[in-house]
Amino acid sequence: MKNDKQNFLAVDELLQLILEEIDIGIHVVDQDANTMVYNRKMMEIEKMNEEDVLHKNLLDVFTFQKNQSSTLLEALQKGKVRKNIKQSYFNNKGKEVTTINDTYPIMKENKIIGAIEMVRDVTELKQSVQEGILQNRNTRYTFEQLIGTSESFKSIIEDAKRSAKTSSSVLIVGETGTGKELFAQSIHNASKRATKPFISQNCAALPESLIESILFGTKKGAFTGAIDKPGLFEEANGGTLLLDEINSLSPNLQAKLLRVIQERKVRRIGDINEKELDVRIIATINEDPIEAIANNHLRKDLYYRLSVVSLFLPPLRERFEDILLLANFFIQKYNRLFGHQVTNLDENVTNFFLNHNWPGNIRELEHMIEGAMNLVENETTITTTHIPSRFFNEKRNTNASPIIQQKKDVVTIDQPESIDDKSNLKNTLLNKEKQHIINVLNEHNGNITKAAKQLGISRQNLQYRIRKFNLLQ
Repeated sequence: MKNDKQNFLAVDELLQLILEEIDIGIHVVDQDANTMVYNRKMMEIEKMNEEDVLHKNLLDVFTFQKNQSSTLLEALQKGKVRKNIKQSYFNNKGKEVTTINDTYPIMKENKIIGAIEMVRDVTELKQSVQEGILQNRNTRYTFEQLIGTSESFKSIIEDAKRSAKTSSSVLIVGETGTGKELFAQSIHNASKRATKPFISQNCAALPESLIESILFGTKKGAFTGAIDKPGLFEEANGGTLLLDEINSLSPNLQAKLLRVIQERKVRRIGDINEKELDVRIIATINEDPIEAIANNHLRKDLYYRLSVVSLFLPPLRERFEDILLLANFFIQKYNRLFGHQVTNLDENVTNFFLNHNWPGNIRELEHMIEGAMNLVENETTITTTHIPSRFFNEKRNTNASPIIQQKKDVVTIDQPESIDDKSNLKNTLLNKEKQHIINVLNEHNGNITKAAKQLGISRQNLQYRIRKFNLLQ
């Protein structure tokens, strides 16, 4: 018996040694979610001390985002076994921690008496990837960093997440400042191509003669001064190529671009040989694609090739619930940068933010917050004195009142305002288009699918026009 006891103690000491030396975080809670085991590696991962966590309730120590729950609590409360699950949460100092977890309930006599989580640290890897390699490739945003609780925004995120599972081309449609590139980066980082290059090019930033060589590359001797140089397609091979403002390219260059996308081969300028490619194309456009085609800004065949997946980002004025959420995010950002302690918007600024039309969208909101924070001096509240006075002279667009109330795939339509006979040609045509859409929707009792079919456009394009004409409530 004495030898058995000595052996038992030896095993116990050995287990303790293993817990402390193993390169995997171990976190065990009892049936009340109080921590019973918290090893050295777990302390390193979560940047905390044993006394911060041991014998304390899990939710008193850690915080989780609204749309996420603790995998450890799920195992404890629901008996869920989860393997290889990525989780992001915050320690007691507010520092974000990202881990990959295997979590199991601890059972005794068919009753859950606790839960154990085995953790691998990806926080440092995530940071090095975002701040190092991926930053060099112009990508550091993920879906977790996209801010918004409005239904329209959450729906777009879900569509984008689904698209990340494939390699199909994506066309992101949205006004300037709506976050098109953030979505592109998030799709890339959520895809199997995340460790490969992400190359971004604004097609409106360079003249056609230069952008062609940048996209496709050059062969030495092709023209005076030409050298052997790969283009962006080659540099993005295996990864993702983002073509921003695709509608700014000339029709001739769009035709060349279409050929490369279709054949998955690229030929440098001046070369006779082609190189095979494995590149995912994500393109953005800041105007209605159908109007872009009608105005010869976008080739129809290129549009069909790019819009295998189409994401229509809502402007900020249609994301009423997200305005103050985003404002708070930018306040905290500039608190850190400027060393301020701002915590609030006063009532007048809040009302202005909720009624402003935001033509520059999220980018305009951030710039306004940054400007206000530059004027703050030992204050905790942003007031109208920190916002340019010209904004408080504007009046809310009285024509912006919604005339369509949407519920799922059906919309209810009221009569539109009368059309001004003195409108110019463009406004007259837009009003005609708006009236025709309303008539067709009325004809089908507000059913978007049926109306889109009669109009000869996709549901997404019809929904885009409903938002464009401010018909949504």
